[in-house]
Parts: sequence; structure tokens; C-alpha cells
Amino acid sequence: MSALVAVGAQWGDEGKGKVVDSLALSADLVVRFQGGNNAGHTLIVDGETTVLHLVPSGILQPGTVNLIGPGVVVDPRVFVKELDEIIAKGVLEDPGRLRLSGRAHVILDWHVSLDKARDEARAESAIGTTGRGIGPSYEDKVARRGVRVADLLEPGTLRVAVERLAKEKNFELTEVHGWKPIEVESLFDELVELGRRLEPYVD
Repeated sequence: MSALVAVGAQWGDEGKGKVVDSLALSADLVVRFQGGNNAGHTLIVDGETTVLHLVPSGILQPGTVNLIGPGVVVDPRVFVKELDEIIAKGVLEDPGRLRLSGRAHVILDWHVSLDKARDEARAESAIGTTGRGIGPSYEDKVARRGVRVADLLEPGTLRVAVERLAKEKNFELTEVHGWKPIEVESLFDELVELGRRLEPYVD
């Protein structure tokens, strides 16, 4: 099986999404292998605009299966929002056309807050992060302490992981940056519900 890879050689906004959408006309699989919802792909098909941040651009081509791989960091709220939008457009009648790796790591509220707080603390040396928690989520992945998509489907496992992270992340937020802590119970309940929405798409 041959493969084509679209890689951006700049800082983003090279038009990768449009290229992938075009290539998807003759592709069986379209795979997103890394990154998160800091990406943004605007596609215009038959005069209708679709903006995607997580779902691969090939989703608009009816003959393709679209995979979100284990190297992607996933904000489940963003995924569900995009899912609802493409379902409303009649694009995704078969859940088998969109698959999400259970090994992909999840962007949590702590990641978003710490992304912003750390950049704010850098003052004039700020790197200009998108503030969407991408870097801090990868940090937890590499340290083997993050929450994976599969954990959202197992409330017992999820609770242990969230409570463990809460101690460390809330300490940094409150004691280092002076930010408010993230409330654990409401976040846990929301993640369980998001897991139910994601489950039909998770491999």
C-alpha cells in the first residue's frame, strides 16, 4: 500500500488541510498522526464551509476512513463539537469512517490553564502559545502520567488518574501562578459523559 504524507515546513497555515482534502479523493485512509486542536483546517466544498481542528480533513470525502492516531492530543469537548457539526451536515452516517485511538492522550482543563499561566509568567519572553493545552498535555504523555482516551471509558481508572493529576496540577496553578484550582468532581463527571459520546468511535 502506498502512502502520501503532508508535512508543514513552516509554522502552520501552509494549507495542509486543503491539500489533504484534495488527496483524499483517491485515498482509502486519512490519518492524523500528531498535534492537537491548535490546528485549523478550513474546507469549502460545494460552497459550504467546514472548519476542522481535530477531525482529519478527509472526512468530507465519502470513500475515506479517517483515523486520529495515538500521537494526537485530544480535547474531548472539541472532538464532540466537531462530531456534532459534521453529523448535522449529514457527512458522517457511518461511525466506522471516523476512528479515534484509545491510546491518544487527553487535554484536560489543567493543561489549558497551565499553558496560559506559564506563558503569562514569561512576560516579555512569552512564546505566544495558542493556550489550548497542547504542550502541557504532551508533557504528561512523555512523563507517563497523562489520561488517555481509553481511560474516559473506564470511570474507575479515570477517577484515579484525575485525582492524582489534581494534586500536582492544582498545586502549580495556585502556589506558583496564583490561579484558581480546577474543581475535580465537576470535571470528572463531564469527562465520563464525554467518554460516552466518544465510545462509538474509539479503537
